[in-house]
Amino acid sequence: MSLQKFDRRLNGLQRLTGFRIRVINRIAGESGKVKLFKFVSTTCLILLLAIMNLLKFQADQIFTGKEMLTGNPVLVCSADGIVKDIVDKTEAGDDIQKLTGILAPGFINCHCHLELSHMKGLIPERTGLIDFVFCVVTQRHFPQEEILDAIAQAENEMIANGIVAVGDICNNLDTLIQKEQKNLWYYNFIEASGWLPGIAQQRFLRSKQYYEIYSEIFSASMAPHAPYSVSDELWQLITPFFKDKVATIHNQETAFEDELFSQNTGDFVRMYEMMKIDHSFYKPSGKTSLQTYFHKFQSAAQILLVHNTFTKEDDIKFIKKARGNNVSFCLCINANQYIEQSLPPVNLLREQGCTIVLGTDSLASNRSLSILDEIKTIRKNFPSVTLEETLKWATFSGAKALQMDDKLGSFEKGKQPGVILLESGLKDLKRLI
Repeated sequence: MSLQKFDRRLNGLQRLTGFRIRVINRIAGESGKVKLFKFVSTTCLILLLAIMNLLKFQADQIFTGKEMLTGNPVLVCSADGIVKDIVDKTEAGDDIQKLTGILAPGFINCHCHLELSHMKGLIPERTGLIDFVFCVVTQRHFPQEEILDAIAQAENEMIANGIVAVGDICNNLDTLIQKEQKNLWYYNFIEASGWLPGIAQQRFLRSKQYYEIYSEIFSASMAPHAPYSVSDELWQLITPFFKDKVATIHNQETAFEDELFSQNTGDFVRMYEMMKIDHSFYKPSGKTSLQTYFHKFQSAAQILLVHNTFTKEDDIKFIKKARGNNVSFCLCINANQYIEQSLPPVNLLREQGCTIVLGTDSLASNRSLSILDEIKTIRKNFPSVTLEETLKWATFSGAKALQMDDKLGSFEKGKQPGVILLESGLKDLKRLI
């Protein structure tokens, strides 16, 4: 190794490790460096690399969470996945793992119902939302051992599918034991529902109890289930819990939702009858569901609207005027296909400059808990959507929506986002860290 090459290696090592190596030149100026050359090159460099236990990955492409890099970049991480730097191959030194495919940060699943994992395959496809909701409410009760086992298996599936964080809906404490193992990051949305005004206090107290338990250990917030299942009285009780949190709701998942709020007609009236709920108290707002409830999220730091299958341009413009930013639209396209054989307005959301993130929904409404499968379905049905767009939705945008972008979502120094390798053609993925 020449002295010039040694200097480059020394500077590169300092940048990768964060340590500054001081070579004493006072002894004999440049000749002092020459005398120390062999010692530093054969001992110091090896020891520091061993101590840091750096991992270096080079692939066909690297997606940082924000952009696809060109050239010959190398991702440098510690053994536990903390990002040290992205450097050019010429500066990375030896022991580079050369891989085929695309390196990306771990995926963020912004919407899931882990507690429903035991219902996989139980509800037929294409029932429509009304009958699907009725089936979930009436058929979700299983022996506790089966529920817990299905939750553990579902979490393992997400880990294998490159997911590192989950926005999870919670109606009970069933997932708590699994989450305490801290295999994944979770933002827990404690769901509140109750259409009848008379049960608002009871439902609120139950959700508040769960919220207090989850928030002692994890990030958590209260979450209204959907516009059609939360009374004004219940809204008033849970709204104070949105302040500086992530607020989420199932939004405009079916065309009947807007019909209920504008005219008090449609299939939700049939659902209330099926559930023997007295609906006579309700007075429609004459507006879309979103324009009826959206102002109630005013104090939230982030708003996460889920499904949005029937969201229209007027609703998006309403949001932009009322809020401006910090609103994310979560797409769960495979669940939309499973329940209603419908597609979300992906191109409309893109044209309007909306922040898009991705979710899987539950195994009751999906064949898998895989963000990669969601990406494949989006790109199949919307060919103009680029891979780079969907990867950003699945990584950085998702992390920001869940207030986890300080540690996840992108290959930035100091973050620990996980590292996955997407095979050519998106056939599969491998979790590297």
